[in-house]
Amino acid sequence: MSPYWLNNSCSPFGTKTTCTLGNSAVYAIDVDGPDTVAAGLKFAQENNIRLSIKNTGHDYTGKSNGQGSLELWMHHLKDMSFFKYSSPGYNGPAAKVGAGTQFFEAYKAAAEQGMRVLGGYCPSVGIAGGYVQSGGHGPLAASYGMAADNTLEFEVVTVDGKHLVASPTKNSDLYWALSGGGGGNYAVVLSLTTKAYPDGPTAGASLAFVNTDPERYLLAIGAFNKRLLSFNSIPGFATSWGFDNQAFSLDVATLPGGSQASMRTAFDPLVQELTNMNITLALYNTTIHNTFYSHYTHYDFPSEIYATNSTIGGRLIPASTVRDNLPDLLAIFRTILLDSSFPHKRISAISLNVTHDRVGNTPSSNAVLPAWRDALYTLNLAIGYDADASTPELVAVQAKMNEWQDLFEPVTPGGGAYMNEATFDNLNWKRDYFGGNYERLLGIKRKWDPGFVLWQHTSVGSDVFWELAGDGRLCRVE
Repeated sequence: MSPYWLNNSCSPFGTKTTCTLGNSAVYAIDVDGPDTVAAGLKFAQENNIRLSIKNTGHDYTGKSNGQGSLELWMHHLKDMSFFKYSSPGYNGPAAKVGAGTQFFEAYKAAAEQGMRVLGGYCPSVGIAGGYVQSGGHGPLAASYGMAADNTLEFEVVTVDGKHLVASPTKNSDLYWALSGGGGGNYAVVLSLTTKAYPDGPTAGASLAFVNTDPERYLLAIGAFNKRLLSFNSIPGFATSWGFDNQAFSLDVATLPGGSQASMRTAFDPLVQELTNMNITLALYNTTIHNTFYSHYTHYDFPSEIYATNSTIGGRLIPASTVRDNLPDLLAIFRTILLDSSFPHKRISAISLNVTHDRVGNTPSSNAVLPAWRDALYTLNLAIGYDADASTPELVAVQAKMNEWQDLFEPVTPGGGAYMNEATFDNLNWKRDYFGGNYERLLGIKRKWDPGFVLWQHTSVGSDVFWELAGDGRLCRVE
């Protein structure tokens, strides 16, 4: 949970002698099945109580908490099974995972079955919660598409207590919305059935260089950005990378079905270009592992990427921006790196090709933000601070993050942002997080949740029925 939303309540890092719940829920129901969810929904509506849904709690925008709310805690729904799925649209291996299943559990279980499934980089995020329901990227997305591109069906409880399945042939509008249209906003998801794929060798690589000359350093980052255009033309090639004022690091490149030789072939032109620029590599290696899971567990990431004491923003960077407008993009990077008001910062990105041609679906297949299909990478901006930072400091950080995030809009027309890794107070959230899908999603929201029982910041319909009061209550919009 972002510290901005924890609001320093019951912080184990501070020296306060009193403890308050702040933005956290007052009571939580440890969900064990559909009847428990239905009872919680019924109680909240009958007693006019704000409701919140929490799975693992990885949340930068405050969607999984709610001051004064009753919380549906989905974390212990851990059942997993692998089987052959048969439907008019897909016949093949699949995994059914409970809402509380996390990536490290799903990846390991799949590997034990000789399979792999779509998930993200951070091992403790839940696979069936806000991740997939908001699109979901990860190291296998360049091979198989976004997590939402792989959904087969959702097991849900609707706000009126009905326990049902949403798939392309059953309650198809709800299925469409749940596949990328935002987490926890249309129904309560109990489980996800997703495509699974045969496992096999996975190639990897990592690379790093330090900043010994700021201008040359920035040009080297530009050279890497240009090379991404080639990387993304390689089926299955995904990269996770980032930089700060000290160093650039490609933390992991992933290529299922690749080899160390194919990795070196991909990287050799970049390595030569960096050498010609008098950039000395602090790290460069390639690997090959027999399974995706062993590849995944081999690589580490900078600790600040998954730190709690961090506020992030983001922007999807289209390929056209790097191809046609790289100097302006690098100028923005320079502005952020030179901003001394918050010295602990990092710019990170995940680059992968999830175009419809690569994935094999169409714009009408699901509710994933259309800007993803033109993106070269999804960019994250992060500001770090002390774990016991005061509320005024957190507010100042949030304002700075929005300022930085806005710098990218002029050079990324139609770029949008990944809603899970952006700011809650972006004034253009409807356009940036949902794009042209918003109005259709709002219609589905009205159909399946006419009383707007499910509410979160920057979720579809969040400004239609309720507004958030200073004490956490949801007040009817007049």
